[in-house]
Amino acid sequence: MKVLHVDINHPLIIEQFSELGFQNDEDYTSTKKQIEAKIADYDGLIIRSRFSIDADFLDKAKNLKFIGRLGAGLENIDTRYAKSLGIFLAAAPEGNRNAVGEHALGMLLSLFNKLNSADKEVRSGKWDREGNRGVELEGKVVGIIGYGNMGKAFAKKLKGFDVEEVICYDIQGGVEDDNARQVGIMEFQNRVDVISLHVPQTELTIGMVNKEFLEKFENPIWIINTARGKCVITTDLVDALKSGKVLGAGLDVLEYEKTSFENMFTDGNLPEAFQYLISSDQVILTPHVAGWTVESKIKLAQTIVDKIKAKFES
Repeated sequence: MKVLHVDINHPLIIEQFSELGFQNDEDYTSTKKQIEAKIADYDGLIIRSRFSIDADFLDKAKNLKFIGRLGAGLENIDTRYAKSLGIFLAAAPEGNRNAVGEHALGMLLSLFNKLNSADKEVRSGKWDREGNRGVELEGKVVGIIGYGNMGKAFAKKLKGFDVEEVICYDIQGGVEDDNARQVGIMEFQNRVDVISLHVPQTELTIGMVNKEFLEKFENPIWIINTARGKCVITTDLVDALKSGKVLGAGLDVLEYEKTSFENMFTDGNLPEAFQYLISSDQVILTPHVAGWTVESKIKLAQTIVDKIKAKFES
């Protein structure tokens, strides 16, 4: 089979595909339109997030048998249409779930202990112990929304912290395990102190964290989002931070996230809500790197190889 790689990944994916007898072609610079012009020549496509795979693209991929995406989800692919064409789709949530779990925990502990603000103050010559008094994770109720690969990895990391309980909410039933008890949304909103989002981007999850949603929580809460930026309405989050409903937020993903993110700064076109986030000591921001570790790069590639090998060698 001929495979086209349009994003740079760990070299093991090309090495192991070659061992399977696949022909590997690499094209990391052509436009989507240029890729479309030659995709009919290929049986397989390996991609991360360089461009979307829509129906028009798939119509041109006359011989495509599989698409491997080195990431947790398939949201940049028209999955319904691809499946109707008999194209095998492989994502790799198993590959970066541990990294996401560690990153979410790191953000939470940094917020609780004011590590970012304390570090900046000490570097500037300020020694304020009382102003940087933290809070402990012990005794808190941690709530996880979306209890799949990522949510389960985060719950596993919490085992040694003596939290009061880890509970999870998911639209699918029967997902609980030894690390988290599944509950309904009312119990979730009545009990949690911390929310960690681990949902895919779908019609149901876009904008799910909004004013109405946040107001239903009994306790002031901390929010960690390592899922998708569009799941949180930033203006509503900022209002909740200002009112004290949200005590702090760790955001690895942003509503404004896109390929031209940096242009907001150079063009002086920063949304007001985002200006608040970048100036607030209650907020920690990272550039969508929760699943982006040295180890996960290897695991993601290996997961895709294993899934495609299992599919086409059986």
